[in-house]
This record gives sequence, structure tokens and C-alpha cells, in this order.
Amino acid sequence: MIMNSANIINAGISEPGKNSVIVITSLNHDFGHGNLKKQVLFDINLDIKSGEIVIMTGPSGSGKTTLLTLVGALRSPQFGSLKILNQELCGAKDNQLVMIRRKIGYIFQAHNLHRSLTALQNVRMGLEMHGTFSPEEMHHHAAEILTEVGLGDRLNYYPEDLSGGQKQRVAIARALVSHPPLVLADEPTAALDSKSGREVVNLMQKLAKEQGCTILLVTHDNRILDIADRIVTMEDGKLTSSLR
Repeated sequence: MIMNSANIINAGISEPGKNSVIVITSLNHDFGHGNLKKQVLFDINLDIKSGEIVIMTGPSGSGKTTLLTLVGALRSPQFGSLKILNQELCGAKDNQLVMIRRKIGYIFQAHNLHRSLTALQNVRMGLEMHGTFSPEEMHHHAAEILTEVGLGDRLNYYPEDLSGGQKQRVAIARALVSHPPLVLADEPTAALDSKSGREVVNLMQKLAKEQGCTILLVTHDNRILDIADRIVTMEDGKLTSSLR
């Protein structure tokens, strides 16, 4: 990835087309009501193509996680346009948001594993919500991807018996087991040491490329920026730049 001053451009949409997985146009978002109302996102424009790995950086409180939750259909957009896989989310009904969420894999900083479930059972959850796989198929796919992430000998381990890096590997397996076209990651290396963090993002990059999915990753970790096809920067609720 080559980065120089000539690569710094406005983070606006650049010829969005049929290969776009995320298309955001003039998106604004507020929290609160009345006198407590506060705008947190300002005129966001962004286009992410199929197969891209895009990293979003910026200081704490700049709006990165808010934008990620909107893209992930975890909350409804208020003003502007936000299309995920050609589905408009602004004004979408609850059942439409649910359908979009089924097409997205999520990886978060705290891995969000269920402590009472084994690694295999946690990954199976990524398939159960689809309702299209038999128990045998879910077991096979979950075991297969856990083996791919290097945990083939840890299928029946509970989270408390896994290291931080291993827990994130389970989270990656759960996010990718259904081969979603879009994966969202919020600070996936924040709780990991440098070696484990590098292994985790390399694994994400490898599996995503193999599956042909798109990744939008929020991070403060400058050590992993090299995996990105593009870097966008958020500051004070605005996307300020995009580097290729």
C-alpha cells in the first residue's frame, strides 16, 4: 500500500456502482432530544467496494463506533442515505434491518463469546440464526473454520480456558463461518499484545480474501494499518480523509 500526499483525498463517494457493498451519502446522526440533542455525525459520504479492506481511524469520541453500528444495522440511520448490499437502511423496517444483520459478520474488541458455551458452540451461533443449516452441517462448518483459525484442538474448550488471542480467533471464526459478504470489526486488537494482534489481523485478512468479503475495521492500532486497501479518518463526527 503506497501512501503519500497525492493519495490524500476527500473521503466522499467516488463513482459508486454495482460493486459497492457500502454506499453512504450525506449521512447525519443525532443523539438525544430537545435541549439535550447533540449531532454526532456530519454529512458522511463513503463508498466501499466489494472485497476491500478499509480501516477507519480517529480519536476516541470522534464517531467511529457510531458509524459502525449504523452500517451494521444495529441502530437506524436518521438523515441521509445508507445502503448496505443495495438495501437502503434509512427508514427501513425492523424486519429489513434483521435481514441485513444476517448478512454481516461482527468482530468486537471484547470478543463477546458466551462463557457457558464451548468454542464450537459459540461458532455454531453464527449459523443458527440463518435457519438454513442442519445440526450436522452447523457442526461440520464450525469445526472446519475453527481448524482454519488454528483451533482444531480447542473445539470443546470454554472461553475461560482460552487465551485472549484464541478468544479473538473464535470470534473471527464465528463472524466468518457463514461466509458473509461484509465483516465489521471494532478495535479487534485492542486487548491483545502486539504478536497476538498481528496474528489476528493477518488471519482476518487471509480468510476475508479467500471468501471474497469486504471488511470495515475501526482501530487505534497503527501497527495493523498495512493490511488495509484504504484508510479513512474520522474527526469530530466527520470523515476527513481517505488514503490508498
